[in-house]
Amino acid sequence: MAYENSTGRKLFHAFNYTFLLLTSLLCVLPFVNLLAVSFSGSAAVSAGDVAFWPVDFTTSAYEFALEGGDFLQSLWISVQRVAIGTIVNLVLMVLTAYPLSKTKDKVSGRNIYMLFFVITMLFNGGLIPSYLIVVKTGLIDSIWSLILPGALPVFSMIILMNFLRGLPEEIEESATIDGAGAMQILVRILLPLLKPALATVGLFSIVGHWNSWFDGIIYMNNTSNYPLQSYLQTLLLSFEQLMMKAGRDYTQLLAMMNVRTGRAAQLFLAAIPIMLIYPFLQKYFTSGLVLGSVKG
Repeated sequence: MAYENSTGRKLFHAFNYTFLLLTSLLCVLPFVNLLAVSFSGSAAVSAGDVAFWPVDFTTSAYEFALEGGDFLQSLWISVQRVAIGTIVNLVLMVLTAYPLSKTKDKVSGRNIYMLFFVITMLFNGGLIPSYLIVVKTGLIDSIWSLILPGALPVFSMIILMNFLRGLPEEIEESATIDGAGAMQILVRILLPLLKPALATVGLFSIVGHWNSWFDGIIYMNNTSNYPLQSYLQTLLLSFEQLMMKAGRDYTQLLAMMNVRTGRAAQLFLAAIPIMLIYPFLQKYFTSGLVLGSVKG
């Protein structure tokens, strides 16, 4: 008790809280600045007068981002990709991790299969073979070209496998004695116990699908099929050209906003869905990640 109330202990806590507070501010303040820029006038942003509060408040950048339908169309494609892709990822991860969580005595060739999956983490065929496979399978300009090439995230599958290996074997043995089959055990008994791990790997999949932009540019010949991040990437490279295509007069629009305010608004809108999802999964995130990394 004396140690808890000692001066050294109090200084240690004060240093920790100060350090964590400063670290948190370093993560949050750039985002606050981005939000302030998106709501500020063109002249104030160009002059560098915007810090953490909007100057000459305006919503022109958001009006421009949402008009014309391009942003909303790419947003809808990204929502579809995240929803379908995450479901596909979770189903394949569960179906792969469950048998691989068994010992080699129970699953013949288990080590060979595991070696096969680990090799895919270290090596890949490269961009050209991947593109040719997508072309030959007829997936170009299809949402499945964004989902199927990465349908089984091996790293996340290993986390899920280690979580399953950490569960007591007696759970399955008792269910087997009662006459339950492998699929019944997986669906009715193990899946409810996998909630922390599924939330963890599910969050990995959601963020991975949402932030991915390169595959959209490669596999989509029609720009109207771009997911949101691919659209934003083209926007960042050619923002002035997109402004020329706006429904209103270019000179009038430029007087109310500039490249920085427009980009800031687009980037903030793209980050909102992840910010809304993460708080609901955060409580499972730490426990699922730690429990899934106990065994190798």
